[in-house]
Order: sequence, then C-alpha cells, then structure tokens
Amino acid sequence: MKFESGVVLTVITSKDNPSVKLYMKLSSSKKERKNSGLYVLEGFRLIEDAVNEKAPVKQLFFTEDAYGKYSDELSQADLKEVKILIISNELGIKISCTEKPQGVFAICEMPPARSLEKEINKNGRYVVLHGLQDPGNLGMIIRTADAVGMDGVILSESCELYSPKVIRSTMGSAFRMKIFESRDTDELFSCLESNGIKSYAAVIDKDAVDLRTIRFEGGCAVFIGNEGNGLPAEIASRCTVKATIRMSGHINSLNAAMATGIFMWEMSGSSIH
Repeated sequence: MKFESGVVLTVITSKDNPSVKLYMKLSSSKKERKNSGLYVLEGFRLIEDAVNEKAPVKQLFFTEDAYGKYSDELSQADLKEVKILIISNELGIKISCTEKPQGVFAICEMPPARSLEKEINKNGRYVVLHGLQDPGNLGMIIRTADAVGMDGVILSESCELYSPKVIRSTMGSAFRMKIFESRDTDELFSCLESNGIKSYAAVIDKDAVDLRTIRFEGGCAVFIGNEGNGLPAEIASRCTVKATIRMSGHINSLNAAMATGIFMWEMSGSSIH
C-alpha cells in the first residue's frame, strides 16, 4: 500500500498522545479550530470523499479493527504526505462523536476563504443562510444544494461550517460546494446587486408572492432566515421579492432545511443555466 511507510506501527492507547490531544481539542473547541485553521473528520466515507476531492488531510487515525477493515480501500489514494496513526479500539470510542463509530478519524486543513466578489457567477443560483443556527440544518442544506446544482451557499451570521456535526451532515458535499462567508450584509447586497442577481426573501407572509408562480431567470439568490424567527424584517425588505411557500391545513411553517430545499428545487428547475 502506498501509505504503509507513513504508518506509526505502535498502537496508541493514551489520549495524552499529542496527535490525539490535538484531535480532541479540534473536535470540541470552535476557538481551537479557528486559531489553528484545522478541523476534524470522522467516518470512512466522509474521509474517503475528502481524499477523493483533494481536501488537505494532514493526519489520519485508524483504530486497530478499522485499519484491517478500511485501509485497503484507501490504498490507491496518494497519502504519502499524511501522518497515519493506529489507535486502540478503546481510544477510538473515547474520541468519537458518533453512536456507532467506524474507527476512522482525520485532521484536515481548512481551505482558504472564498471571495464572493471574485467568484460570483452573474447567472448563478445561490442560497443565503442568514442567522441559521442548527448544524444539522446547515449540513443538510449544503448537501441538498450540491444535489440540485446550486452555484454556491452563502453563510451570513450563521453557525460554524467546520463544526464536526455540520461536516458530517454534509456527507461530503462540503468538499464540492462553493461555500462563502459574508460578514457584512451591506457588502453582500452590494455584490449581488452590482452583478444583476435578483434576491428573494423566503418569508411567511400572506402578501408575499407564491413560490409556485415565480420563474427564476438569470442570476438569483434566496435568503433563508433563522429557524425560530425567520428573516429579520430589515433583511427581507432589502430583497427584490418576498416569496412564500403556500401551505394548506393548519401548518404555517416548515423546517428550515426543508423549506430551503423546496426553494432550491424551484430555482434549479425554472430554467437551464
């Protein structure tokens, strides 16, 4: 196997090992991730996706059982620059954040921040997540955006992209999607407007336009708000159009990820771009 020479053959059993300590800090601390520019991955398929998409994996951990089960599947990957360690099965359980750990873990370097201003596609389809706080929702939205062919996901005052739960929830889509972070709402609207991108506020409002009647043409971006409070009025008012998903019965709201998925599906199907 290409990476056998990089394997530390001694089985690590202590959580005081420097590499294991670093993994645990990155797994639990947003501050540590931000300061170091590193984040963690857990699970074979997620790590396989990271390797296949050329994400900069720095360290790879296998439990004793997982090394025998999964190492051959990664044997064709070029991991000569990756530090590979074997840890005990018991230590794998201790550092895992999942109910049924597979025993495969990695430390990965964050890619450089993307510039929306430099990379924006004037005919692109974007979803702007303003104030989204649930990691599972964020991960699912990124995955759905990947599935329906969005041109990018823009995070505005939303939860951390590189938290372990978000990354797991994307199921590899985080390595493929263009994800931007906007720290200034004025600059975001200015960028969209200067590139002729029409903005749509997803709201629960009887006076808003029925989503089913909208034909998304040219560049467009839909703004999705916080799970509990929706879009702030000042953000919604700055959008070109207020749009809503008409609902029947006694339902008056949907899960943020579900609502975003419906908007993205409509955006992707309105015209070929």
